[in-house]
Amino acid sequence: MKPTLRQRLAGDPLNLTLTVLVVAAAALWLPPLLRWALLDAQFAPDAAACAALGHRGACWGVVAEKARFILLGRYPADENWRPAVAAALIAASWLAVARGWLPGRAVLPALAVPPLLAIALLGGGFAGLAAVPTELWGGLPLTLLLTAAGMAGALPLGIAVAYGRRSSLPVLRGLLTGYVELARGIPLVAALFVASFLLPLFFPDGVAVDMLWRVLIAIVLFAAAYLSEIVRGGLQAIRPGQLDAAAALGFGHWQAQRWIVLPQVLRAVAPSLANSAIALFKDTSLVTVVSLYELTGSLSLALSGDAQWRPFYLEAWLFLAALYWAGCALLARISSAAPRQP
Repeated sequence: MKPTLRQRLAGDPLNLTLTVLVVAAAALWLPPLLRWALLDAQFAPDAAACAALGHRGACWGVVAEKARFILLGRYPADENWRPAVAAALIAASWLAVARGWLPGRAVLPALAVPPLLAIALLGGGFAGLAAVPTELWGGLPLTLLLTAAGMAGALPLGIAVAYGRRSSLPVLRGLLTGYVELARGIPLVAALFVASFLLPLFFPDGVAVDMLWRVLIAIVLFAAAYLSEIVRGGLQAIRPGQLDAAAALGFGHWQAQRWIVLPQVLRAVAPSLANSAIALFKDTSLVTVVSLYELTGSLSLALSGDAQWRPFYLEAWLFLAALYWAGCALLARISSAAPRQP
């Protein structure tokens, strides 16, 4: 029988003690927090009024004043609708999948196509859209793009590596094992530096690859190593009898993998895949070390050169934390919305 609210909160001495402690902490901390965040806060973008508060109340006016720069970075102001639409496309695809509005076959295309559309929209150079160099891309669209495009590129590569590590060819297994162990043995920031300064040495003379694409290559290769281990664990959990049954029904090996094994694996490891996507979503903040200004980088640029608003960095970072929390919650919801095996 489902426990009642009283049993959950005070059904035994431990629950009663924890309930009293939580209520006491809320009574102690919530009133001053509410006064600072809401009652005594300044919401208008008035730096003088915020300074007069003396930090007794929050200055949410810094968010109102710097929102465009934080969210859209250095993108040309007269073209702001383009990064806004690009971010909306990616966020809408995540929301549609998380809410279960799409049939199962449409989930992967819905997650893979919006980043391509966002790249075309941000870059421009066609249909009357002015070309905008990638060094001016930033803010929320860049964070969403790196996450969505990174996962869209890393997942098929990770699946291929997972199957390759189960191959009967020892050379192939050894090479892929070395790649996975190398990628998992270095931090992402090191991979970004390699992509920035070492990767150009491998391109032919006269071939220059933009920094954004080099960073995206590093992200895809880095994430694919982790995803391959997730998929490989799912493959090992499939009972061999399913392949025997598929062969008895006339399925070839790769047909059985495509129609029977892989769908089960992806459903089973969906929470782990979402966890990797959440980690990547937060790790995109590291691209600031190679001069790509996503959300955190745009915020730093917005406040570093403005002494008038710089003292109110706490409120700006809290706004950024709320955006990251919303994105992580949406990605987590995608995994919980995935259909489970019967």
